[in-house]
Amino acid sequence: MKTVRVSFGLLCMVALVVMTTIGCEKKEGGEKAAHQLDRTKEFVTVATGPTSGIYFPIGGAFAEALKSAGYNTSSQATGASAENISMISKGEAELAIAMQDSVMQAYKGFGAYEGKANPKLTACMRLWPNYVQLVTLRKSGIKTVADLKGKRVGVGAANSGVELNARMIYEAYGMTYADSKVDYLSYGEAIDQMKNGQCDAAFVTSGLPNGTIMELATSYDMEIVPIDGAGRDSLIEKYPFFSQTIIPANTYNNTTDVDTVFVYNIMLVNSELSEDVVYDMLTVIFDNISTIKASHNAANKHIDLSFGVEDVRIPLHPGAAKFWQEKGFNTPQN
Repeated sequence: MKTVRVSFGLLCMVALVVMTTIGCEKKEGGEKAAHQLDRTKEFVTVATGPTSGIYFPIGGAFAEALKSAGYNTSSQATGASAENISMISKGEAELAIAMQDSVMQAYKGFGAYEGKANPKLTACMRLWPNYVQLVTLRKSGIKTVADLKGKRVGVGAANSGVELNARMIYEAYGMTYADSKVDYLSYGEAIDQMKNGQCDAAFVTSGLPNGTIMELATSYDMEIVPIDGAGRDSLIEKYPFFSQTIIPANTYNNTTDVDTVFVYNIMLVNSELSEDVVYDMLTVIFDNISTIKASHNAANKHIDLSFGVEDVRIPLHPGAAKFWQEKGFNTPQN
């Protein structure tokens, strides 16, 4: 009887080990299957911006980072925020860089997107801050935003991110475009016109430093007009996606800090993509963040896992929300 009891005990132990092993294999296999993704079957178009701007090299770096991990990618030059929002909305891009003020207008349906709300817009991460830079030549006599009255002003291409900024700043200072002779020119075109004496001031919204402004400051007696005082406070109160900041001394030819405002760029993501794909893309992006940081000084300083997503004012894609929550960050819009 003693021998039988021992054998039975051994059989029970063996059975337990076998069952545990099978259970672990099933669990591991299930987890692997849940995260298994054939990246070669995924094509990712990244909508960037004009070839002369910052969006283009940084967006190209995102495409390169994803390509290095097996994704089929393409970075597309565009007119920036407005066109990129349109491309995402139409399913013509998987990722797109856009200024958050433009995105908020499109998401909620106000301003340039009055009556055209798109609540399906989703983001996957915060990018770098864009600084509103109102530039002029000293001979114009423009020292304040109010001095734009009666002047020829380049406000950006119609409905571009720059132009939406200009429109809101005019409003905050109690003005409208009717107070100036506005030209719907890209900031590169407006600055060229300024050199030729055909434009008095230009709005430029971009990361620091902006190459086009640097070129102007090198060859001309350029000044940066401050965005400050009650107008700035009114702007931030009504549109809280703007924040107060400065353009530091010696960024260009400015010997002192200049007051202004900034708005974040964010990375939009096609809401139709699966949760697994978006989660995996973010994993790849941050595994290859050095590629993105090397693309531009603004990316090097401001694109990092540690910054989180609390500044993003629209909902994250579910795959992005999962990624950031697992990293310990709050996702307040989700």
